[in-house]
Amino acid sequence: MGIKKFFQTKPMRIIRKVFIYGFAIFGFGVFSAWAIYSLGLTNNRGLVDKNNRYLASVSSIKQVKNTKEENHFVIDNYLKLITLSKLYPKNADLILSGLHNSKDDRLLTQMIAACELYMKDNQEYTSLYNKGKEIFGNSNASNNNKNAIVWMNAPEWEALKQAILKDRALIDSAAKITGVEPRLIVGCLVGEQIRLFNSKREMYKKYLGPVKVLSVQSQFSFGVNGIKDFTAQAVEQNLKNTSSPFYMGDKYAHILDYRSGGGDSSRIKRLVDYHNHLYSYIYTGCIIHQTRNQWKRSGYDISNRPEILFTLFNVGFSQSHPSANPECGGSHITVADKVYTFGAIGFDFYYSGEMADAFPYWKNHFID
Repeated sequence: MGIKKFFQTKPMRIIRKVFIYGFAIFGFGVFSAWAIYSLGLTNNRGLVDKNNRYLASVSSIKQVKNTKEENHFVIDNYLKLITLSKLYPKNADLILSGLHNSKDDRLLTQMIAACELYMKDNQEYTSLYNKGKEIFGNSNASNNNKNAIVWMNAPEWEALKQAILKDRALIDSAAKITGVEPRLIVGCLVGEQIRLFNSKREMYKKYLGPVKVLSVQSQFSFGVNGIKDFTAQAVEQNLKNTSSPFYMGDKYAHILDYRSGGGDSSRIKRLVDYHNHLYSYIYTGCIIHQTRNQWKRSGYDISNRPEILFTLFNVGFSQSHPSANPECGGSHITVADKVYTFGAIGFDFYYSGEMADAFPYWKNHFID
């Protein structure tokens, strides 16, 4: 059989048709694929997430402006965080870590809300959170306006706060001049003014209550912080003496220079200024900074021990003896029939959060 007759046999005709039709189908497929791709018909348009609105609401959470409402909001968030830490400690740790890095309470709300998306049907979470609200959510109405720090419940404290706030600009200036956290200067001021209130109660009530001004001492001790003349003189000498353990550094050497003259009368005149207490605060800042330097040079850093700094301010340079185990103390002060020490009063104020908006906490309490 010849080759021509072989290709004309029935089986070969069938194979030839299959090949032609197959090639045509393949070509049509290639063309169709090209057309679909060119028209963008393969683009994945995706689906709208079923929680789209919830996700949008979390991202749209705004900072609460009202202080009381904001505090309530934050407390509720921490209650949720405690609940979360019981069931999913890993998530709680991650949220706390994120909050620590951002220092944004709004982020705390958002992170918890994002996590709660997966808690909607978690009965254990809901039950624990509701129990927590039942226990901690309703404050004792009789204690709403009371302070856990007993002496801060005295009406005189409210008047004293207003008097201190009047000097905010002066205290901030003194803090910058002396390189000391303003809150440390205020802690000394609080201890001294409360001590005066109890030693000269009638006179103090007469002036502090109605006009809310600080008491300025003019005998034995001077100024609003009751600084003794020989202590102020020592402060000035320590600023100049580079070999002194109290030396604050060249930056501070001339902050108390006199324009002319000097001496005891000029020094006392600085401190006993009824209209401007700046020098009282500068000397106070210097005492705190110099005492801290003395201890630090001896190998005992008390930068983060406000109760010790307040105690040493109260007892003076002569009783400042660096040691491994310093003790809080100082003058005894009686408030509402309870005895406190000067150092403890300052400590209470420092960590109370009172006036923190005006006198915030510094990360580093001293500028060297």
